[in-house]
Amino acid sequence: MAKILAVTNQKGGVGKTTTGINLAASLALTRKRVMLVDIDPQGNATVGSGVEKDGDRLTIYDVLMGDADLTETLVETGAGYTLVPANGDLAGAQVELVRLADRERRLRHALAGVADDFDYILVDCPPALNLLTINALVAADAVLIPMQCEYFAMEGLSALVDTIRRIRETLNPKLRIEGLLRTMFDTRNSLANEVSAQLREYFGDKVYRTIIPRNVRLAEAPSYGKPALEYDRNSKGAQAYLALAGEILRRDEAA
Repeated sequence: MAKILAVTNQKGGVGKTTTGINLAASLALTRKRVMLVDIDPQGNATVGSGVEKDGDRLTIYDVLMGDADLTETLVETGAGYTLVPANGDLAGAQVELVRLADRERRLRHALAGVADDFDYILVDCPPALNLLTINALVAADAVLIPMQCEYFAMEGLSALVDTIRRIRETLNPKLRIEGLLRTMFDTRNSLANEVSAQLREYFGDKVYRTIIPRNVRLAEAPSYGKPALEYDRNSKGAQAYLALAGEILRRDEAA
């Protein structure tokens, strides 16, 4: 049975998609069966995985609307993980889902049919609290929160934690915070170090020991449709995500 992780943060530009792509590739490298679900209308995880998002391809939109089975959308990537692609059609789903029955649980029902085929399912969420993100949180076992160590990120984190609590109380009692991942980290920045210390104080072991540094290779890789592991395996960014995958696997083995 797959462990389902929603990769989310209501604040944009914190490295959610970078984390989804590179963690999927890193877990796949350890011979885990991994699926990455793109539910962001921008389709960045799709393009960053080397998959064309336009054309006649079936996407997660078709699944959420009940027009396709999830298995019809699966695409095998060159990095060893399976992708459920997204494109701009998904923007309409935020309106169309409102009129559908069981609208908050449609992703959950879709993933249930393939959960036994994977070890990990990662869901790359849009940077907003909408029905797409709610679908991810209802489907997930836990939430992985990428965040930059800066002042406004702490405010956004407080709102996200409150959202997770409300989802747990109403729609998904098992939902929990899997971990907080410090991204785009610059050790020379005193504020970043201060916020990092605060995170450790408030969240303790929920904060991953692995830190993702600012790294040009991580920024360049998506334009080539590749995870950093494929683009430059020896880069600090690629190695950091490999370390994160190892940390997640060790936590799960110890649980």
